[in-house]
Amino acid sequence: MSRAEQSRAAGQLPSTMAAETPPTQHRSSCSSSSCYLHRRLPLLHLALLLHIIFFFFLCSSFPAVSRAQMPGFLSIDCGGAANYTDARGLRWTSDAALIATGTPISTLNTSTSPQEQEQETQYTTLRAFPSDGAKHCYALPVATRARYLVRATFLYAGFDGDDAFPEFDLYLGATRWSPIVVYDGARLVTREAVVLAQSASISVCLSNATTGRPFISTLELRPLNGSLYRTDAEARAFLALAARINFGAPSPDPVRYPDDPYDRIWESDMVRRANYLVDAAPGTVNVSTDKPVFVATSERPPEKVMQTAVVGTLGELTYRLNLNGFPGDGWAFSYFAEIEESVVPETRKFKLFIPGLPDVSKATVDVGENAPGKLRLYQPGYYNVSLPFVLSFAFRKTNDSSRGPILNAFEIYKYVAIEPGSPDALAMASLASRYSSFGDWANEGGDPCWPSPWSWVRCSSEPQLRVVSINLSGKNLTGSIPPELVALSFLAEIRLDDNMLTGPIPDLAASSNLSIIHFENNQLTGSVPSYLSSLPKLTELYLQNNKLSGYIPKALKSRGIVFNYAGNMDLKAGNQEKHHLIIIISALLGVSLLLAVSLCCYVLTRKANKRNSPPEDDLTKAPPPAHKLQKSDAPSCEIATETCHPFRLCDLEEATKNFENRIGSGGFGIVYYGKLPDGREIAVKVPTNDSYQGKKQFANEVSLLSRIHHRNLVAFLGYCHEDGRNILVYEFMMNGTLKEHLHGRDKHISWIQRLEIAEDSAKG
Repeated sequence: MSRAEQSRAAGQLPSTMAAETPPTQHRSSCSSSSCYLHRRLPLLHLALLLHIIFFFFLCSSFPAVSRAQMPGFLSIDCGGAANYTDARGLRWTSDAALIATGTPISTLNTSTSPQEQEQETQYTTLRAFPSDGAKHCYALPVATRARYLVRATFLYAGFDGDDAFPEFDLYLGATRWSPIVVYDGARLVTREAVVLAQSASISVCLSNATTGRPFISTLELRPLNGSLYRTDAEARAFLALAARINFGAPSPDPVRYPDDPYDRIWESDMVRRANYLVDAAPGTVNVSTDKPVFVATSERPPEKVMQTAVVGTLGELTYRLNLNGFPGDGWAFSYFAEIEESVVPETRKFKLFIPGLPDVSKATVDVGENAPGKLRLYQPGYYNVSLPFVLSFAFRKTNDSSRGPILNAFEIYKYVAIEPGSPDALAMASLASRYSSFGDWANEGGDPCWPSPWSWVRCSSEPQLRVVSINLSGKNLTGSIPPELVALSFLAEIRLDDNMLTGPIPDLAASSNLSIIHFENNQLTGSVPSYLSSLPKLTELYLQNNKLSGYIPKALKSRGIVFNYAGNMDLKAGNQEKHHLIIIISALLGVSLLLAVSLCCYVLTRKANKRNSPPEDDLTKAPPPAHKLQKSDAPSCEIATETCHPFRLCDLEEATKNFENRIGSGGFGIVYYGKLPDGREIAVKVPTNDSYQGKKQFANEVSLLSRIHHRNLVAFLGYCHEDGRNILVYEFMMNGTLKEHLHGRDKHISWIQRLEIAEDSAKG
């Protein structure tokens, strides 16, 4: 099937049909619908053309609609009242929700000239701050370990009507970025820096005004992709821009977004000001091209910048300019591309000369060798070079070069060492973020101590900036006492009174400098920690009107400090040791009472047995059947008991090896260790002559002991009543006597264990 047939089968009009078929043949053979379509085709083409023209007109009239802003851009209109998109397609955000201090001011008034009124919207407002010695910070959200271009601009425009121009300092976090000195109210002051983000935000702060009031017009954040401006020192220092020049520019207007996708501002070399780009060599001419230039290497300067250049037709290019922030160590690179047309092969070689820097002046630039072919970027430079404040430099062609030097652009940055600030910065930032919705005080930003402390913080000075005082009285704080306080080891004063804090008092023992603690008028629970009494410098402790309980440590009351704990209903002024002693004494009294009751029962039982007891010779009567521990015959003399066993004297002598192993003694007599033939261990009590009892008394005692059974009493196993000897047999307790446990040298029993022993004895 031919292409025409395929088109017909698909219901389409083949594009080649008009050429392949004569007009008459086509008109005679086409269907009615096809003929109608052909008749309408010129009109459709015309309508489509009109739509294209109209769309092009819209795009050219509204460039903000046609251009998409790079992701991650943040453009803040300081003092602005609304959000908007400018002619370049950049979306600007009001700073009203980003900072609580300062006053928004419009710089337009009835006396403003028409030219000034036509300036970009973001420069018609500013935010001014009081000269109160405090710092005023913006916190810009960033991605950790990403590289950003940060730009701040300042257009004074005489907003305060003061004859003295403002002068103050600009900070990145705790690092002094640059002084801001206004010499001309109509001139825009710009500061740019390339920063590697170390955390989730970058703080830009204004402080230390010496004249006038600190102010700011715009604040911009631009992410830098890839390895742009990567240095080995970026974790220790950021790059502060000193110069970024577009040479051979056709107009004074800078090149920036969207021509530069990273929105760097390339200043035109046509802009002349005092001591900046002066001493240009004779024979310096501008060259340009409209052809594309390959720039996708290194720092990627915009193509529009690389399409223009200056050429030293007499063999030399010379310039002199002042470098803001220098002298110091810097990052300096030049950008070259061969854009000048030539009809025969020619060479372009030249050297850099900087007075006083012979090592830097040795380099030779060969554009053709390093950027083969035309229209390609070549970027030689120095990652670390020491430069003066007044930089004079020259590019001079070598003897074997047929053409003079060329220069498209260059950039120079100064390394600014990053100040670490206070070691407490992380803990304080975490503490402030906990209460970010509680008020402006929690959003002051920047370092808690430098260049000035937060309004609710006091810091030490040299040798390190440490937080020594926190005052959050009456801030309506809720939840527990912030745990970040534990990490502030240099704290000397804490004031958290008059809030709604709950939970226990945390362990602040690591803050050995604590001298003043105010936790009163909260809802704290738990006990008063004992570590408070060991804080060596503590002089004031206010805990009143909380819900604390337990006992106040005795050592804390004896310190002689100002101590207020009133209003804690369950907090007792006594000491816990005395409470334990009372418990022990009460237990001992209980034991004594139980012993007295037992003695009374014993006496009453003896009296009852005396009235009902048989004659003494009843000892020889046969007892009721009992469990026999031995296979030998029972002794001839037995006592009627419930559970105990009558032992023969010979069996006990055999078990104790003739009373050889003595394990205890007392007023009653001596206790011997024994072991029965079945393996059971026994303790045999043999009374002395002084404790000798009569048969009747011994029988009563045996009868009473046989009826006493308790888990906390030694089990009574039996007796022996032969040859006038009264012997008692108990189970053997292998862990020693109670006396040894209570008073032994190697025994250490706590008061709680002693209390338990007394309680168990009382139960027995």
